[in-house]
Amino acid sequence: MIAIVGAGSWGTALAIHLARGGVAVRLCARAAQVAETITTRRRNPWYLSDLEIPLGVEATTEPAAAVAGADVVVVAVPSEFFGATLARLTPPPRAAVVSATKGFDPHRHLRMSELVRERFPDAPVAALSGPTFAREVAMARPTAAVIAATDDRLATELQARLRSRELRLYTNRDVVGVEAGGALKNVMAIATGIADGLGLGENARAALVTRGLAEMTRLAVALGGEPSTLAGLAGLGDLVLTATGTLSRNRALGMALARGDSSARVAASTRMVAEGVPTVRTALALAAEQGVSMPICEEVAAVLFGQKAPAEALASLLGRAATREDLTTGGRRA
Repeated sequence: MIAIVGAGSWGTALAIHLARGGVAVRLCARAAQVAETITTRRRNPWYLSDLEIPLGVEATTEPAAAVAGADVVVVAVPSEFFGATLARLTPPPRAAVVSATKGFDPHRHLRMSELVRERFPDAPVAALSGPTFAREVAMARPTAAVIAATDDRLATELQARLRSRELRLYTNRDVVGVEAGGALKNVMAIATGIADGLGLGENARAALVTRGLAEMTRLAVALGGEPSTLAGLAGLGDLVLTATGTLSRNRALGMALARGDSSARVAASTRMVAEGVPTVRTALALAAEQGVSMPICEEVAAVLFGQKAPAEALASLLGRAATREDLTTGGRRA
């Protein structure tokens, strides 16, 4: 049995995906209304509400009940709630704990798997990431993603348990690179959304995606990740999807900022979380520690928190001194 903690769009989509393949799933929701509606109407009233949830999904609001008897516990909650959620969990001995959250702890700037290891030092730990819009996974649209673990055997076992014909999973030992890529691409998606909202064109979007990837790679490598990981599904793949896709919350936020909306007003209008907002603070804190230049992150932060006009932020990027591309990817220069 697989437990999924977090009944947002991603947790719900994973539950639908697994149950469709015959896996018994317990889905732990924070709100009683969500658990009750899933049980009685086979719908999540707040997320993906138009999609039916199979009978193989049992919903509860009790974390202890959700993880009882599970051999895999997937945690799919926003990064700001991840640590508090772990504090309420006691997985069965030897149960694998999988982070399906793309972000950093906003206070201590730790990756999600680091929080899991702190809380459960003896548990097998993995991270699930990659270009995965929840709705398309729930609808069984073809998708490829990554399951990362330092233990090859664990990664292979989880690959077999979580995959399907429509959801192709690749394994990767580079947990640092996979988690860093999944988090940082959200910031770059805000930047491309701003450019799109300002009507700067497709050339500008391509430039931001490419230079954004270089920026992501610099920090990921400084943290101990591999450049090749950032060129794969958890880096480039997820970046392309989130920076260009119509279902991207972070791109939508960037477009709203370009129209003159504030991030607070956008956040108040939806239950969905744009992870790029807290992530940019962590990205800059880690970049300062590691001596890494992240100009795109700096300008996104200036728009989000410094009252800088989006057009002025893009002008700042265009006005930067020219440099050599072949000396920047994977290194510390910009």
